[in-house]
Order: sequence, then structure tokens, then C-alpha cells
Amino acid sequence: MNAPGHADLARRPLPEGFVEALQAQFQERCSLSHAVREHHGRDESPYPPMLPDVVVFARSTEEVAWVARHCHEHHVPLIPYGAGSSLEGHFLAIQGGVSLDLSGMDEIVAINAEDFTATVQAGVTRMALNEHIRDTGLFFPIDPGADASLGGMAATRASGTNAVRYGTMRENVLTLKVVTADGRIIDTANRAKKSSAGYDLTRLFIGSEGTLGIITEVTVRLYPQPEAISAAICNFPDLRSAVQSVIEVIQMGIPIARVEFMDTAAVRATNAYSKLTLKESPLLLFEFHGSPSGVQEQAQVVQEITRENGGMDFEWADKAEDRSRLWTARHNAYFAGLQLRPGCRSSTTDVCVPISALAECVAQTAADMDQAPFPYTIVGHVGDGNFHVLMLLDADSQEEWDESERLNHRLVERAIAMQGTCTGEHGVGLHKMEFMLAEHGQDALDVMSSIKQALDPHNIMNPGKMLPPRPLD
Repeated sequence: MNAPGHADLARRPLPEGFVEALQAQFQERCSLSHAVREHHGRDESPYPPMLPDVVVFARSTEEVAWVARHCHEHHVPLIPYGAGSSLEGHFLAIQGGVSLDLSGMDEIVAINAEDFTATVQAGVTRMALNEHIRDTGLFFPIDPGADASLGGMAATRASGTNAVRYGTMRENVLTLKVVTADGRIIDTANRAKKSSAGYDLTRLFIGSEGTLGIITEVTVRLYPQPEAISAAICNFPDLRSAVQSVIEVIQMGIPIARVEFMDTAAVRATNAYSKLTLKESPLLLFEFHGSPSGVQEQAQVVQEITRENGGMDFEWADKAEDRSRLWTARHNAYFAGLQLRPGCRSSTTDVCVPISALAECVAQTAADMDQAPFPYTIVGHVGDGNFHVLMLLDADSQEEWDESERLNHRLVERAIAMQGTCTGEHGVGLHKMEFMLAEHGQDALDVMSSIKQALDPHNIMNPGKMLPPRPLD
């Protein structure tokens, strides 16, 4: 299972004295250990490990800048590393170089409760932030499932179960502190809610996947904790009727906070993994936020819509501990799916389409997957048109890998034909890079390449990701 299109990107030996300079600067926080390098050279993607030559553990923006200047001067690849939860090969060291681990940059810099903002270092995780602000009555809503770092979430433009109401990282980041490829430190904006001053550098770096610069601080929006929260489960006779219900709920303008889809296989796996007793048929998980009367009104309207599409009566999870258990189980659906085929290697993919095309896209995808020679699950943040397919492959079967890639191509081509995107939240990394041309066109890719060349002329920043690969300069 090889990374597509990277056969010509050979590793280069590090320049003489390069590692010694890192060791002198960082001492025990500079590691050449095979175990440490292997940990930083593998992720949850189906690709084999691709190890960096050296791992550096940074604790400050200034240290990140020092490493960037050093790598820029010697033309050495530099790959930022956060919580390591990538699914698409984002931080695999195709050409070796330095893996820069930011997990130790875990300081919460400032909580400005009056302005509903928090500023954190890149290594702070979403769960750590929410635990820190729990007593303020505020929360940070973006939850991609894994306890990802805020820097990594910004770099991949992360989303999650709350996106239908609260948006994605793109809408919830006010400003970033970024280290450029040559070691300059910039602030992309101030904390004002809006600005018309200059280019929108914040949005440029959000979703750039470490190819333009290294995010070291993030300022995010916070939200008041809802007065009332209620969650409900609704089972359906088939996949299409469940997704059609979501389409009608969204088109009615009902301000639901979460709506998640799970197919029968995903429900079965979740029951086994999380010790639940959910009815094993396609289902939707809803969560409603607001005043007690508002939550009740939302739920009543949604129940009527689901019934018209063959949905069963809601099963409620009103207690906080029941909701937590339910959503934890949903977030663990990936790991639950892996247990359907012990010892397998997973290949995951996601797309996002306009909400009106969602039912047809999901139904056609399921029909394709039913012909696959391996197990699969489908789950989705269907409130914003995004769903995920988990394919469980024999790690030693090239035939299964080839078939999974064929099905992935069909899914992405279908989504793009429906005016959707090759990835709603996983990001491009390695696995989705080959679809960038079909989605954006050559002229748009040329503009992206020009931006990359301007900000990273030596192509050291996470090389071989996002855009068609080119050798190091």
C-alpha cells in the first residue's frame, strides 16, 4: 500500500552538522530513537510508516522559529506534529527530515470570557480547553471525535458533530500565531470579531495542513452553555429514509445542534465496543440546545418529520451521563468498526455534498460498498452533508487495497459531480491529493502553488502533501 505519486521523492541525507546543532539546542528534547521516530512516522491511514530522521519537542513559539530557520537554511523537510490523530497521512515523512512535536506547547494563554474567546498554544487539546473553562459557563463546540490539538484542528480545518449549528474551525478561529518557513513569527489578525484590513491570512493558514507555516497559537470563539440539552435516537427501516429526514429537518430551518447518522454495521460495532443496546438498524442521533421550551418545540417538529419518513419513536437521553455515554460511543465508532475485522488495516474516506444531494450520494455509495469483498461502515455528520466510509482491509491483500481505492475514486467522483468536495473534514494529506485537480481545476491549483512557492520557496514545509509533489529545492 504505497502513497500515490511519490515514487520520485527520494529521501536525502541530512547535511553534516545539522543534527548536532539540533542536539546542542534542544538536548534531551531532540531524539534519534527509532521508537520515537516510528511513533511520529505513522498514523491511522493505510500507508506504511514513513519515519522522520529526527524528532524535536518544542515548548515555545521561539523554539519553533529556531527550528524553522535552521531547516530553511539547510533545505531540510519540516513536519509539524500534534496529537497524531490524522487519517490521511498528513504527517508522514515522505522525504525524511524533522518532525516537530508541538504537544508540549499546552499552555492556555488567556480566557477572555467577556469577549467569548480563548487563546491557547497549539498543543492544547479540545477536551483540555473545555475542562479548563467548565466553570465559566462557556464551551468550545468543535469536536472532531479524537481529542485533537487545537493547532492540528486549525491546520486541517476540522469539523465534527456540532458543525451543523456552530460551524467548523474556519468559522471559529479569530486569529493565529504562525511561524513561517524561514522562521518569522506573525499574528494573522487581532481579536476583533471582524476586520476589513488586508488579506485574510487567518483563513489562508486554516486548512493548510502545515504546508505554508506552523501554527503555534490559536484564538477561538467560545459559546455559552445551553440552558437545556436533550438527545434522542431515532431508528429507520433503511438508510435513505434516515438521510431524507435530515434533509427535510435542515430545509425546515430547525436549529438542531447535532445530527449524526450510523448505518446498521456501525450500530452493531458500536453496541459491541461500547456495551450499548441500540436497535441495530440505520439510525440518527439528534441533540437539541436552547431553552426548555425551545428544545421541546424542536424535538416535536423533528419527530414529526422522522415519522413521515418511516422513523420510529424517539428514545431519549436526557441525563448528562446518558448523553455523554452516547456521544462517546459515537466518537469511538472508528475504533468500534475496527473490531468487526480484528487485525485489519483500515482505509477511511469522507466527502461532503450539498444537503439536497446527500440521500442520493449516500444511497449510491452504500450500493457500491455492498459489492465490496470486505466489511465497511458508514457514519456521518449528515447535518452539513458530510459522511465517512470505513473500509476494513486485509493488511496483506493488495487486491483488497486496489478495490478500496477504486471505490474511493467512485465516491469522490460522485461527490464532485454533485458539486461537493473530496473531503469534508479529514483533509487532503496524501490520500486525497490526487483529486485536487478534478475539484479545483488547473488554474486554481496554479494559484495555490504560487502561494506555496512565495511562502515556502525551498519546499520544506510538510513536502509532498496537499499539492502535487515536487522535489525539495
